[in-house]
Amino acid sequence: MTKKELLKRYVLLVIGLFLSALGVAAAKQGGLGVSPISSVANIVSIKLDFFTMGTWLIIWNCVLIVGQIIILRKDFKLIQLLQVPLSFVFGWFTDFGMWCVSAVPQDIYPVQLLMTVLGTLILAFGISLAVAANVIMNSGEAFVKAVSDKTHKSFGNVKVIFDISCVVLSVILSFIFFGELVGTREGTVIAAVCTGFAVKLFQKLVGKPVEKLLKEKS
Repeated sequence: MTKKELLKRYVLLVIGLFLSALGVAAAKQGGLGVSPISSVANIVSIKLDFFTMGTWLIIWNCVLIVGQIIILRKDFKLIQLLQVPLSFVFGWFTDFGMWCVSAVPQDIYPVQLLMTVLGTLILAFGISLAVAANVIMNSGEAFVKAVSDKTHKSFGNVKVIFDISCVVLSVILSFIFFGELVGTREGTVIAAVCTGFAVKLFQKLVGKPVEKLLKEKS
């Protein structure tokens, strides 16, 4: 891989991170719940609002990176520490996205539902670009891969368990913090069910053109 192609891939990764963060922000503004991997940070940000949603996402992603190091130990590759700055970038992008959608009303259910669906689609498109970049995995996917590698279970099965665990943890935190279910609603279910399908669709639509662009000589 040439330096120019590698640079293109990292630029594409950043674009994918920006779109993913914007998708999370849109769903957050909808108020019906965010994707499973962001649900824990979402609940904590509602209760402990001295930090922004983006900051809590940075903290959550760093926890997942530490988890990878504990699980993999000597098998953890130093290049994966690039997940740390990428986590900060994702958090900052999320806060910027929250600012961009802050004017959208949160008390009109059709608008909330629209924001949830739109956020899910934007998130899925961002993920598809990040996957196409094929350089550094985000901390959530990398954590799942670490568990998958160590347990010798399929990535898909571990991913399902991880997503369910995130939702369960967010529900538990919700009842601890508020005594009721807050921040994890039908939007989380929509994201959990639809994001994977949407990512596959976008990969079919843009996968080959993007890969051609990345390898194109100029």
